[in-house]
Amino acid sequence: MADTGAGTGELTGTVAIVTGASSGIGEATAVALAGEGATVVLAARRADRLADLAGRIAASGSPGGALARPCDVTDEDQARALVEETVSRFGRLDTLVNNAGVMLLGPARGAPFAEWRRMVDLNLMALLACTHAAVPHLVAAAAEGPRGVADVVNVSSVAGRVARSGSAVYNATKFGVGAFSEALRQELASSHVRVGLVEPGATITELATHLRPEVRHATVGRFAGVTLLEAADVADAVRYLVTRPRHVAVNELLVRPAEQEG
Repeated sequence: MADTGAGTGELTGTVAIVTGASSGIGEATAVALAGEGATVVLAARRADRLADLAGRIAASGSPGGALARPCDVTDEDQARALVEETVSRFGRLDTLVNNAGVMLLGPARGAPFAEWRRMVDLNLMALLACTHAAVPHLVAAAAEGPRGVADVVNVSSVAGRVARSGSAVYNATKFGVGAFSEALRQELASSHVRVGLVEPGATITELATHLRPEVRHATVGRFAGVTLLEAADVADAVRYLVTRPRHVAVNELLVRPAEQEG
């Protein structure tokens, strides 16, 4: 994992939840926020990886530390329990990073419908469930906390801006995330809860490993010769959003490899 740089301690005393924290962008984001002093609640299904990450964050000397919270955020009850347990244990919630997601590309004709449902459930419905549970606590943190601001960061994709053949349902979920983020931003702006959207281009993560073999081959070929983003590059974008001064809201960041054309 690339170094995300030295932290400033801007988030000391705050509490963050990061979903999909067991690998890739979520893991790197948790490290970045902990480096800024936040207490980070790590949410994902793979308990062993979360425990390892929590141990590494503790060993790094982060003042806030980390809590591993294995859960499946596609289950509404588990998503709500994640938020409620966080607030019960730490007394607040200042930052929610909705990062959990899956990318199952391929032609619509002949695609397993289960893949479509899985993308909708994780990329969109889980994000909605976590956000729904978190908003009241974020509003409270913005009103009562020393920073006077709270953040929702939704990790989307270039696929939320550009529709392509072979990614119809993935596009649908990510376009949905973008629309939801903008509407929610408008609604929460006066409460000093910022809603930011980070849209990575091609990034080295485990997402491609979930593709069917023939689809994976075509996807890898599309980016032959392109130096892909690392997860820490995207985490740095998330960190930038949530460490801005109270009067600054960065609502959207599109981050592509320099050589990626579309």
